[in-house]
Amino acid sequence: MHPDVQAYNNNQSPEEKAICDLLAKEIDAALPDAENKIWHAHPVWFLAGNPVVGYSKLKGGIRLLFWSGQSFDEAGLQKEGSFKAAEARYIESKQVNKTDLKRWLKKARDIQWDYKNIVKRKGVLERLK
Repeated sequence: MHPDVQAYNNNQSPEEKAICDLLAKEIDAALPDAENKIWHAHPVWFLAGNPVVGYSKLKGGIRLLFWSGQSFDEAGLQKEGSFKAAEARYIESKQVNKTDLKRWLKKARDIQWDYKNIVKRKGVLERLK
């Protein structure tokens, strides 16, 4: 795990830290070639410079965000924002279904929209995979 991500996780409450550590471990295992860093103050994983998954602390727990998640066709993910992102939220680590998470992470690799160039394209997303 990237030291900055570990520092982020360590800065959470004990239950939130447990969720963050679990998510980071599963994401690292599923996307070993992804670049991992703190981006806009939250842990994010990138494939070829394109953000694919990350998590953040919200008032009501931890939000797991998939940038292309609306294209995954998964009931466990909720639409987030006006682009293609989808999320799951957790308040306890036992809520994280590892089977679902592994499937979502595989889809995060296989289904991607080009967020890396969204500014250059003036807000227009193009499908990469």
